[in-house]
Amino acid sequence: MADLKLSVAFGDYEITRALVDGRVKPEGIELVSDTRYGARDRHWAMAKENAYDICEFNAAAYLMARDRGFAWTALPVFCHRRFRHGFLFVNPASGIRTPRDLKGKRIGGTNFQPAGNVWIRGILEEDYGVRSTDVHWFTERGEDIDFEPMPGQIITRIRDDQNLDDMLRTGEIDARMEPEFPKPFLEGEAWCERLFEDHKAVEMEYYRRTSIFPIMHVTVIQQRIVDEHPWVVKSLFDAFMKAKTIAYRRCENPRVVPLAWWAAALEEQHKVLGRDPWQYGLTEQNRNNLETLVRLTHLQGLTSRRAPLEELFCQP
Repeated sequence: MADLKLSVAFGDYEITRALVDGRVKPEGIELVSDTRYGARDRHWAMAKENAYDICEFNAAAYLMARDRGFAWTALPVFCHRRFRHGFLFVNPASGIRTPRDLKGKRIGGTNFQPAGNVWIRGILEEDYGVRSTDVHWFTERGEDIDFEPMPGQIITRIRDDQNLDDMLRTGEIDARMEPEFPKPFLEGEAWCERLFEDHKAVEMEYYRRTSIFPIMHVTVIQQRIVDEHPWVVKSLFDAFMKAKTIAYRRCENPRVVPLAWWAAALEEQHKVLGRDPWQYGLTEQNRNNLETLVRLTHLQGLTSRRAPLEELFCQP
């Protein structure tokens, strides 16, 4: 019998590369990979066009999609995680020195619902008392999943002739909350600085306190595929696990990555985050991580309820 052919799209990650190049093949499945897009375009294609059978997707937007009846489920495979404290940027002229100084300020970002933004807004609210309704939000593009702001939230879409770089420089906004590094920060502009200057220490303290290495993306799969071929869940999960194992082994070789202190960085990661910080499955640690994101997404008015994980993920 011919293998089941499934289209798939996810990022160019070491932990998934063996699936893309064919070193790992899910039993009974032929994966047809689409590597054309970065995260933004991939998420948009999945949300607006239902473009793939399997897709790495914004975790917060997935919760929103399920809340709105999208016929998707998700594998407990998390290809992208990132600590978020280091992605909050301010113009020093705004007078913002601490997270609490963000109250009443104007914060710009690509859009409202990237998982990274949901995470840092939740951290600001629960750790520093800055609620999403305490800030005037400015966004530069539309949302993957349509939503209405909750009462008290002010979200303004900037004009086509505006851009967030200029707005931060001139003081039209006071800060930026981004999934990635904004261009002026990468270019060393003095008017774009991290709010958390020693972000790594803050992030490590956050992990020690919460055991959370924030999950950014989940692996979405069309519900019809799981209904028609339930065996694909275990086949895919096992393949993702094998690909990740290959990546871990490869990264143990300090010659692979062109960084002078790579081995020391890997040793530090093992010490702080353990041997498998990109763990898959609904483990105890991942449950805590995901249930926190479910809570924060609901807290920010993006979902109507806090759905249980068993409803959101298919188990291998």
